[in-house]
Amino acid sequence: MRIVGLTGGISSGKSTVSNLFKAHDIPVVDADLVAHDILKKGTGGWKKVVSAFGQGVLLPDGEVDRPKLGQIVFSNPEKRQLLNRLLAPYISSGIFWEIWKLWLKGFKVIVLDVPLLFEAKIDRWTKPVIVVWVDPETQLQRLVLRDRTSENDARKRINAQVSLDLKRTMADIVIDNTGSQEDLKDKFKTVLFEVTKPLTWTELSLSRQGASSALVSIIVGVLMFRKVYNSDSKL
Repeated sequence: MRIVGLTGGISSGKSTVSNLFKAHDIPVVDADLVAHDILKKGTGGWKKVVSAFGQGVLLPDGEVDRPKLGQIVFSNPEKRQLLNRLLAPYISSGIFWEIWKLWLKGFKVIVLDVPLLFEAKIDRWTKPVIVVWVDPETQLQRLVLRDRTSENDARKRINAQVSLDLKRTMADIVIDNTGSQEDLKDKFKTVLFEVTKPLTWTELSLSRQGASSALVSIIVGVLMFRKVYNSDSKL
């Protein structure tokens, strides 16, 4: 199995690229969706967050007030790090579970869409790593337009993340998304060709097909050995 890492920054266009993969029938494990599930009322992640941040981050129905929690952690680096530490084990487990289900279905290529791919050290599980990049000014303007927020608030949210310029230095593939949607789609075609190349021997060995082939080879080898051994025993 080839596990492709996909990351970027807020308003860089990562979600658009993720949707392009889905449109080409490549399954995507979305860490944001995993994180959403682990914060549902009564889950382990929910209990950790309530214990650390108090009842004030809950809605009347007991669910986490995600926008309010986001405001708290974006304005306080220490609380943001605390939240990441609390939820990291649950998110990692959720991601592994999704990968396992896709492996059982026989998929050869999957995409891990993880905003904190490098921060959570998940990049070491993936190859290649794709970073969706835009220049800082474009990122700022897109965020202000998308969320209808002030430039000051938008900068705080951008600065709360590792810079895209740093992320691009750690990438195997960089998608420059400063242009139009059509430009992005054209660039995606090249990326799609790259990630759907035939699996390497290492990747094949991690796929269900590869595991099955290896098992068949072992069984055949054992049978041949037994046949040769029995023949020799009769001499």
